[in-house]
Amino acid sequence: MTLREVADRAGVSLKTVTNVVHQRSVVRPATRDRVLAAIEELGYRPNLSARNLALGRAGTIALVVPRLDMPYFASLAMHVLEEAERHGWFVLIVQTRGDAEAERRVLAGTFPQRLDGIVFDPIHVSAEEIRDRADTTPLVLIGEHRAEGVADHVAIDNVAAGRTVVDHLVGLGRRRIGMIGASLDTPEDVRRDGYLAGLREHGLPVVPDWVRPVPANTGEEGAAAVTALLDDAAGGEVPDALFCSADWLALGAIRALVTRGLRVPEDVAVVGFDDIPYGRVSTPTLTTIASARDEIARAAVESLARRLAGPQPLREIQAGFELVVRESTVGRG
Repeated sequence: MTLREVADRAGVSLKTVTNVVHQRSVVRPATRDRVLAAIEELGYRPNLSARNLALGRAGTIALVVPRLDMPYFASLAMHVLEEAERHGWFVLIVQTRGDAEAERRVLAGTFPQRLDGIVFDPIHVSAEEIRDRADTTPLVLIGEHRAEGVADHVAIDNVAAGRTVVDHLVGLGRRRIGMIGASLDTPEDVRRDGYLAGLREHGLPVVPDWVRPVPANTGEEGAAAVTALLDDAAGGEVPDALFCSADWLALGAIRALVTRGLRVPEDVAVVGFDDIPYGRVSTPTLTTIASARDEIARAAVESLARRLAGPQPLREIQAGFELVVRESTVGRG
């Protein structure tokens, strides 16, 4: 199947078909629709290598995330792959394992092949390092890292999400709310900032012993943090609700609570973050913040496409989120 056959079927010139395939904006909507209909009828599939060569592109973008074995990133990668395919891109997936030097190598552009762009979820590198990178490959940031005007950034409003969690728990009558997966000493933590803002808005105290950092977002670390919190309380007052900065931490927290004879949610309500599939079938099922991963992927890939089309102002793009209420806060009903 050739472009000439598509042109003949649509009753347009070869140049018009080429403009449609290359996603150029010079074609009138009605003509574009006619060409797309002909492409669908004939089953035409473009030669992506030839098209990218004609456009002077590599035909590949990179998705760089901390860990691929985390369900959130696996789901995000699926959505990025789907969006990239719509733009004619293949995706090179790279994991940094949360290592600062690996992140710096990403900024230096040390990839095995030429790329058209990078979608990057960093943990350690600073805004200054991102701004001063020597590599000129278009870059879009995703995740909690504040972009501070150095690159396009796509994320949910994590501060608002944290406040939403506190609002939900307070609405259920909870007044002693702790957080697992955060530190009061860390300068940048948007989910923690939302948690603290929520406590302030409701006139609730911040109890430092109830805010526990973790070295990794795993179930084991969530369980260990909650066990340590309970041990340190030594029979004294403990939280009646926990906001966990990741679902894996929340599932570990629930196990630690139940092991110590506490009921979820009767004694301690638990909220997670990310809406991973396991939380939908845990006992109890997990209340969580669900981010619109499809929106994040679409906005990130489209941002790369815009940057390839020409100079663009930097943008802060917010994707949606929702609180999904399940048994770990409201019980079985």
